[in-house]
Amino acid sequence: MEQKPTVLPKRTELHMARSMCWHCQSEVTGEYFCEQCVKVQPLSKELDYFTCLGLPRLLNIDLEALEAKFYTLSRSFHPDFYHNKTDSEQAISLGNSALLNIAYRTLKDPIQRAEYLLKLEAGSAKDIRTSPPADLFEEILALQEDLEEYRQAAPSQNQAALEPLKAKLASDREQLEQRQREMELRLADLFNAWDLLHAQAESAPVDDRLRKERETILKGLRELLSNRTYLRNIITDLVAVMA
Repeated sequence: MEQKPTVLPKRTELHMARSMCWHCQSEVTGEYFCEQCVKVQPLSKELDYFTCLGLPRLLNIDLEALEAKFYTLSRSFHPDFYHNKTDSEQAISLGNSALLNIAYRTLKDPIQRAEYLLKLEAGSAKDIRTSPPADLFEEILALQEDLEEYRQAAPSQNQAALEPLKAKLASDREQLEQRQREMELRLADLFNAWDLLHAQAESAPVDDRLRKERETILKGLRELLSNRTYLRNIITDLVAVMA
């Protein structure tokens, strides 16, 4: 039977910003409210979004579970429930709600979720670049030239004379959208591969093969997310120019 190594690093799940209650100085053991004085406690700014919403670091997540957890915590932290509380409690509820809302919006969207996980695991979200995919470089340059020609000609030129260029741009758009769909299918494959590695994390120590596989998946995610971002921007520009 194939061994199931641990491929993802263990991490400390720091839920709260303090180890002692800000109000009564009692020990806080990871609960959102002090057991002694029942005051709301601030979430740590270092808390990752997956932990914040009680989810493992997976790329395919249960959206119903995500939403249920979000609404449960929202009821605990919503500022409307703290308008008669102290200034400190109001400030904590605002901070916790802001963190919760950002976490929910990020994890709900699959692309933002992947970019965020990449940042957590590889520190490389900043490397999501906006340069053309290598295999489309020449096509993109030609498309940009056609777009510039259309921009300059559209306000003044006879529309009938622009039809061939419009038809070419429409064809280019279809090809780019098809390429984007292909990228999203490849992203889905990488999502599944990452989650499979995560599922193996309880059985055995890391080995070189699995460490390399993990890095390969993260590199693939970074490349695909970069290329998808660039294509999306080009398609948006193309649609705007032809509108």
